[in-house]
Amino acid sequence: MTASDVPPSAPATAHAAPELNAAHIRPPTRQRPTISFELMPPRNPAAAPKFWGTVERLIAARPDFVSVTYGAAGGDRDTARTVISRILEHAPVLPIAHLTCVGASRDNVAEVIDEFLAEGVRSFLALRGDPPRDQPDWRPHPDGVHSSDELVALLREVEATRCASNPSTALRSAARPLTIAVATFPDGNLAAGTTRTQEVQRLLEKQQAGANFAITQLFYEASTYIDFVTEARAAGVTIPILAGLLPMTDPSRLARVESLTGVPAPSALVRELEALDDPAARHALGIRASVELANAVLAAGAPGLHIYTFNKHEAALDLLEGVHLGGEPVHPGFSGTGSDLASGPWVGASPIPAVLT
Repeated sequence: MTASDVPPSAPATAHAAPELNAAHIRPPTRQRPTISFELMPPRNPAAAPKFWGTVERLIAARPDFVSVTYGAAGGDRDTARTVISRILEHAPVLPIAHLTCVGASRDNVAEVIDEFLAEGVRSFLALRGDPPRDQPDWRPHPDGVHSSDELVALLREVEATRCASNPSTALRSAARPLTIAVATFPDGNLAAGTTRTQEVQRLLEKQQAGANFAITQLFYEASTYIDFVTEARAAGVTIPILAGLLPMTDPSRLARVESLTGVPAPSALVRELEALDDPAARHALGIRASVELANAVLAAGAPGLHIYTFNKHEAALDLLEGVHLGGEPVHPGFSGTGSDLASGPWVGASPIPAVLT
């Protein structure tokens, strides 16, 4: 998830990825919001074939981008980089690399950024990350990067240094500018002990540091998103704020996510889901609730939906189908094999009502 990637087991290689279908991704238009998915690298080699099958199914929906998690404290860095590399090489969709800085030195984080840039990664989701849960005496690195706005600034700094030292790099950067997303927390961030108003201020600081757009932590009430965006706009936040949604089909996953994020699961829906013995009926109920939430935030002007998939493509795709955003044909005026996030495809999305601008 955006706020705190689910802690992985031992890092695993993501080899044996099948060739992905070369379907064009959908272009940005003024008639639709963006869609995107979060992917979690496989935790072991045995899980790789199923993971890549899920990736192929999700990419067939023609998302604007996919984000690839980095794990707690960058615990699965090598696996994440392998996944991103495969997507860059074989899939017609833009990957965004999650990047965390908690517990690492500034030099170490700068080195990781440089490695990603050298491999052709041009889009990042800058996250502070959460301290280890099982280490009560944990302390941050004395020479570390202590916040996501500092991480955004460091990304810009490393990119500028690379461009200053190499004219060819500078030219390539001008053609493909660095794009940086950040997380934001419409209910406040339990791990950081912040309120919604404090999170608005933090988002403003991330914007000032150079962030291009934001993705919200998951939420279960449309008013949570609408009220947050309204307050953010009033405070001077101008970057797009994509709505982060979790398909609400699995009560055990909802409980797990609550324990990880502190965002209370919708108790009435959880009870209804648990009362159903038929998996198909449970899935249908969860999708109906998820579609209702998605439609509400889209109607309010959300420029895009970012779906936390937990590597489960069925619910994610059913949610998109429910809001009529699943796999439309490529626009006849589109030429090319990928969208350009540097200019932000959501800029041309559905008009945003005044309350959210």
